[in-house]
Amino acid sequence: MAKKAKIKWLREPQEHDYPAARSFLSLTFEPQAAGQLAEDLQRAGMSEFAAKDIFRASGLSLLGVSNSHVQKDRESILRNEKLSPLLLVRDRNAGKVVIADGYHRLCAVYSFDEDAMIPCKIV
Repeated sequence: MAKKAKIKWLREPQEHDYPAARSFLSLTFEPQAAGQLAEDLQRAGMSEFAAKDIFRASGLSLLGVSNSHVQKDRESILRNEKLSPLLLVRDRNAGKVVIADGYHRLCAVYSFDEDAMIPCKIV
């Protein structure tokens, strides 16, 4: 694991993250439900969870730093640029957390510090 870097975050997710989340969610949820979840995410308050806990709850694998999107986010961290918080959905039927937006950012942050606290919205 790389040395720890100071990871900076925006106060709120970027506006374009919500349509991206809706698009992703429409792959596993009906389109109307995906749209409602995206709207719920916009209204949700901010939360914070450790990177390692988000990975465990999602059941996803860590993407390596050779992934171009992860590398781009790592470079943003090294340039002290602020990252957009993650958008998460609790899929109670599957018993997992769906990373609706921010998977590559999560992988980039994890490569620096698995214990990093990550701001997110969760519904």
